[in-house]
Order: sequence, then structure tokens, then C-alpha cells
Amino acid sequence: MRLAKLVCTLVLFRGPSVVFAQESAATLASTPVAAKKPAPAASSAREIGNLVRAALESGIDAKKRMVLNINDKPKKPAMIIEMAEPAHVPPGGIPNPMASRQYIRARAAAMTGHTAAEAPDAYGTGEVDWSYEGSNGPQAWGRLKPEFNLCAIGKRQSPINIEESATLQGPAEPIMFSYAPSGASVFNNGHTIQVDVVGDNRIMVRGSEFKLLQFNFHHPSEERVNFQGFAMVAHLVHRNAEGQLAVVAVLLEPGAPNPVIDKVWTYMPLDTGDRVRMPANTLELAQLLPKDQRYYQFMGSLTTPPCSEGVLWMVLKQPVTVSREQLRLFAQLFPNNARPVQPGNGRAVRSAQ
Repeated sequence: MRLAKLVCTLVLFRGPSVVFAQESAATLASTPVAAKKPAPAASSAREIGNLVRAALESGIDAKKRMVLNINDKPKKPAMIIEMAEPAHVPPGGIPNPMASRQYIRARAAAMTGHTAAEAPDAYGTGEVDWSYEGSNGPQAWGRLKPEFNLCAIGKRQSPINIEESATLQGPAEPIMFSYAPSGASVFNNGHTIQVDVVGDNRIMVRGSEFKLLQFNFHHPSEERVNFQGFAMVAHLVHRNAEGQLAVVAVLLEPGAPNPVIDKVWTYMPLDTGDRVRMPANTLELAQLLPKDQRYYQFMGSLTTPPCSEGVLWMVLKQPVTVSREQLRLFAQLFPNNARPVQPGNGRAVRSAQ
């Protein structure tokens, strides 16, 4: 069966007036398009986009084409854009122009300066987001987008359960922390609270210097040690000059209030997409670290999509404390934002002694 096509041609001339015309697809090659009654002048690309959308809302037959001329006198076209999309044909065989109309509306919005969020896709589904539960939960991440494929097929995924008896035990270089009082902005990205750090904070490990970019929180902890979970974890994300990521995981257990978390929670944004700036030199990041900085080390991945691998992980063995009130506040926003543990697949885990 031949699918009916909706062909939309946008012919843009320099000038102030806008006219719309429709004609049968069967006579496109032989019959010129007669100009209709001029519409009000469009003073900007956004107004033109509004006129396009108004025409689309009024309904377009699947066998017609719409010609948009913007001119005040015949001139060489400034731009000609052809778009042809097959109209959606349901099982009954009757073309549905709505699917093509949604497609054209999205394209028109893109050309007139609207953001992607304002321009839905061809079937109005919008952007697919991942989550920690439901149909878009961790078990489905690898199927949501092609770029999330490693979440399903990767062999060096994080987090993992660390079994002390199976680790490589022996001497290991210390992590050299160089943290200074810093400013930051606190961002609610819908999945966690992320603190984007402003300042010169670095670690030295494996002969390379990594700069601190941000840290974020998971409740409960994503990492497990000897199959034991923890109340919470902070992931401090660093990157070196070659682009490799190194994450220091600080495990958190109920106890005394944590001074760093107290300052972050003070500026915690409550709405997804909201960001709050902290005053300069507010964060004393060294206060987030335990006194004993021995660690487990392994190669893994990001624990959120796209689950990129090649990430150096260092999980500090000694937990630090967080008060139950601080835990409760975070849990009210994010009851569970921890990815389940992933297969170790025989990878080596170092236990620094």
C-alpha cells in the first residue's frame, strides 16, 4: 500500500508579508500556487513561527502541501526548505495527518529559535528520562537510548560489592588530598543533589593529578563491603588532564552531624533543575574525609547513565558520620537513588593496607 505523504515546503523571501496557500499533491508539478490574502506583518522569526503553528492547528489535509511565502516583492529566495514525512498510517489504513503535523511543528519551532524542550518529537513523546524505579529503572537503562548501551552490556560497571577476602591486599600509595576552602553551587538534577565546586581542589594518585569537579550523594550507599550497605555515600568526582575520571567514595553512617553536609543542605534547592549558589569559601571539604584514608581501589564506571567505563574508583574504608536529621531531609527528596550492585566479572580490587 502506498503511504500518503504530507509535503511541507517553506519558501522564505526577505520582506514583511506572510501568505499561506494549499494545493492538491496531484497537481504540484503543473499548477502554480495562488497567493491568498496577506496575513498581518511578522516582525520577527518568533512571530513567523506562531503563524506557522496557527496554520498547522487549523488542520492540513494529508494530500496537500503548505507554501509559506515571506516577501514584499519578487526576489531570489533567501532559503528553501523541503520536508517530506510519511503520514502515520494506523492498522485501518487511513492516514493520520496529526503525526506529520506534530513533526512539522517541531521542525518549525526549531527553525524559529525555540528550545528542544518546547518542540516535541514526531509522536509527542518527548525526551525519555531514566529513573531509579518503575519501567525506566536500572534494569531498563541500557534500552532507553543507544548511548546508554553500556549500562546493559558493560563488563566493568559500578557499583560493586567488595569482598575483603577476595581483594589484593598489600601496600598502596596514599591518596594525596589538596582541598582548600571553596565556593560552590548546589544543583538539584532530579536524581540527586550535586555540588559543583568552585576552587582549586585536587588529589594526586597513580602519578597523576585530578581536579575536583563536583560531589553528589546517594541514599542508601551504592557500594557494599562484605555485602553490608551503608546509610549514604558521597561521590567526589575528579578529572585529570587526560580526561580520565577518578571518584572518591566517602561512606556515611548515622552519628554526629556532618559539618559539610550541614552547609550543603542549608542551600539545598527543592525543585528539579533549580540551582543555589553558596558564598565563597563556605565549603571546608577536608571536613568530609575520615582520618583513616586507606581505601579499596578498582576500575569501574559511572553509576548513572550513560554508565561510561574506565573510571578509577577509590572507596574509603572508614565511614564518616551524618546525623539522622540530615539523612531524613535528603531521604524525603530522594527515598532511593542507588543503583544496584553490578557483577564483578573477575576484576581485581586492591585493598590498601
